[in-house]
Amino acid sequence: MTSQALRPIFPFSALVGQDALQQALLLAAIDPGIGGVLVTGPRGTAKSTAARALAGLLPHGHFVTLPLGASEEQLTGTLDLSHVLQQGEVRFQPGLLARAHDGVLYVDEVNLLPDPLVDQLLDAASSGVNVVERDGVSHEHPARFVLVGTMNPEEGELRPQLLDRFGLALSLGNYADPAARQAIVRARLAFDADPEAFCAAVAPRQRELATRVVSARASLDALTFSDAVHDRVSALCLAAAVDGVRADLVMLRAARALAAWQGASAIDAGHVDAVAELVLHHRRHAGSPATQPAQDNAQAAPPPSSQSPSSTDPWGALPPPQPSAIADVKPLKPFAGDRTAKKA
Repeated sequence: MTSQALRPIFPFSALVGQDALQQALLLAAIDPGIGGVLVTGPRGTAKSTAARALAGLLPHGHFVTLPLGASEEQLTGTLDLSHVLQQGEVRFQPGLLARAHDGVLYVDEVNLLPDPLVDQLLDAASSGVNVVERDGVSHEHPARFVLVGTMNPEEGELRPQLLDRFGLALSLGNYADPAARQAIVRARLAFDADPEAFCAAVAPRQRELATRVVSARASLDALTFSDAVHDRVSALCLAAAVDGVRADLVMLRAARALAAWQGASAIDAGHVDAVAELVLHHRRHAGSPATQPAQDNAQAAPPPSSQSPSSTDPWGALPPPQPSAIADVKPLKPFAGDRTAKKA
């Protein structure tokens, strides 16, 4: 279930026509504490393909699927109480959350899962820790993963409380551009005809992306934001009439992740504007104005480079790969001076 060695996975760098989805997934990969990505849209719009492809950029490449019929014990793991009583030590049977550590946990039709299961899933995604308690015995383990949930609203909605706990969200539509449809089909046919040759052709680009994700993770703690940036975040959240302050926290984290991805020295209002729609899409109350689509902003603020971005490359020209090796995901610290991050 977690191995990707059985068959080649379509490369993330070869995805076509899904700029906003790629941006959301990369932001969540840079900072898993954002709380995951919720994707709605019709079949055949690369939702599961993109999630699997993202795992190929992460340190260990784990990709775990949560089945609809999963139980709480399958998700969180179980404690062997008889072993505790007999041997005086906790014996833990890992669940899907443990298997997904340092990778991607994919949930198709997340709106059809029982609410308590979704709640536990979102708890672990935002905290990076899974806690299992049974009859007074407690065990916890790291569970830092990128949560990707998909759903079809026609089959039922998530409760607003659960929607709000997903960090980022976006809706995908059918491909209306003939050129984009043809490019997608050509890429897929080439991959299906010879997966190994297709992956080899984009391998340098894949390595650059993987290195860049690791570099962005490492630079998160050094990035700061000004009062003007915080004012912009507050103004956008108030205009969207969101409940609570989770949107503010997620927007700052997402803007920080984007700044890290672009190699910026600080977070600015442009980073906030570029991620705002991903943060507010599922939190905005009816009647509040929509922000500029995230994919448009992403195009307006490409990564810094001495080269001109290619018209066929929505992420722009990448800088040379850094010499650092791909490292394990480490716990992320809250912003300096921000005491509310731990409470959110």
